[in-house]
Amino acid sequence: MVKLSSSTLAALSPEVQVPLYDPTTLTPGIVHFGVGGFHRSHEAMYIDRLLNTGDHREWGICGVGVLPSDAAMRDVLTAQDHLYTLLTKAPDGREEARVIGAIVEFLFAPDAPEAVIERLAAPTTRIVSLTVTEGGYSVNNATGEFDPSGADLQHDLAAGAVPKTVFGFITEGLRRRRERGLEPFTVLSCDNMQGNGHVTRHALTAFARLKDPELGEWIAAEVAFPNSMVDRITPATTDQVREELSATYGVEDGWPVVAETFTQWVLEDRFTLGRPPLETVGVQVVEDVEPYELMKLRLLNASHQAMSYLGLLAGYEYVHEVCWHPLFIEFLLRYMAREATPTLQPVPGIDLAAYQQELIARFASHAVQDTLLRLIVDSSERIPKFLLPVVREQLDSGGEVRHAALVIASWSLYLEGAGQGDRPVPDVRAPLLITAAQREAEQPGSFLNVKEVFGDLGLNVRFRAEYLIQRMNLHRLGPLGALEALLGVKELTQGPASTSHAPLRF
Repeated sequence: MVKLSSSTLAALSPEVQVPLYDPTTLTPGIVHFGVGGFHRSHEAMYIDRLLNTGDHREWGICGVGVLPSDAAMRDVLTAQDHLYTLLTKAPDGREEARVIGAIVEFLFAPDAPEAVIERLAAPTTRIVSLTVTEGGYSVNNATGEFDPSGADLQHDLAAGAVPKTVFGFITEGLRRRRERGLEPFTVLSCDNMQGNGHVTRHALTAFARLKDPELGEWIAAEVAFPNSMVDRITPATTDQVREELSATYGVEDGWPVVAETFTQWVLEDRFTLGRPPLETVGVQVVEDVEPYELMKLRLLNASHQAMSYLGLLAGYEYVHEVCWHPLFIEFLLRYMAREATPTLQPVPGIDLAAYQQELIARFASHAVQDTLLRLIVDSSERIPKFLLPVVREQLDSGGEVRHAALVIASWSLYLEGAGQGDRPVPDVRAPLLITAAQREAEQPGSFLNVKEVFGDLGLNVRFRAEYLIQRMNLHRLGPLGALEALLGVKELTQGPASTSHAPLRF
């Protein structure tokens, strides 16, 4: 057994790939807020690929954590000289273990706010990237406006405040750069939002204008906010993953990452201070990201939400179990083909029908062991960004919305029973949502009245009627019965015994 650190790399099994560069020679050219599993399986992995190709030492990563929970990541990475193991798994069971050395520093902002600001203000910092979740941008889902009402944001807006939030730190870092005559860095969102660069620009400049109107205008005029589309299914790390890595590869790693083999990053080529040559390591650098991001958000991310609550209500735990069931497969394929795809633009180089089949195959991978509970974290932020835009466009065009209505109905039914038995609700709006769902018995349709999630969508007569039909079917027939009623077919197999990805024929 080898405990992972820079001094033990040479002692690792030949089966474990190690950096071909010396991480101690890297300069942090990228500062990243939100060093979780996804960043380490995606952006940091691409930078590691680049570093392995030659002399790109100016593109090391400094990770920053602003939440109290980020202290655990700080402790693990510090103990391992910022190294970690990425374990990727293919649907056929093939695996690859690789040590990533791209992160060269980790700053825990609550303990070292000045160090974070100075790293942002350093001339070597050229890109500041973010994976702070869809809810981390404080944008109201109903109005699309920046909402500064949070306690930490209010603290950061006070004169002379030591920052607590991502926006507070970035704004202060940019202020110091401007004061010192340095060009601003690029701000790059890697979160799952349509127009994530536009959203980030809107939120950050709104915050900065409240803090310092002149600085806010300078940021709006001078800082680049490229859009990006990111894709790699990355489940949460479990003790089982740690044990597997130890037993199979002889590596003791406090926080490895497991991910599927598939990965994609589509990046708008718009940077203030240059960028790494990521196109040489598999990143698609394009002029317009929107067709790709709409494809991914409305097909992959929305399908995750579509399967999650129905799957949990049907008694499933894992994504692959749901996607071994012919009823769920047909439901997902129909949602994608009939409701999501009509709202998409042509995507250069992509066969959308083939992409949909590929998604089902990825979801059905037993090797990844992704859980449905991971998918329902903060659904009140995700569903308005992934699914509800599809509903709105379909209603405007007269298109079908039945599949989406069943998704929302399953969400509300799951929440209705949240106080009974073991039904976790890992959502920032959990009390509000549960109260609305439990009001359904006396006031059908109450769930759609949550304006923070649905805005004015609950007033749409056609969608409300479809929602009530699907919710009644769920109550009367159960989740599988409701799927049968929607699809117009009797269940052909029981449970997840079938691994066929072919649609049902009837």
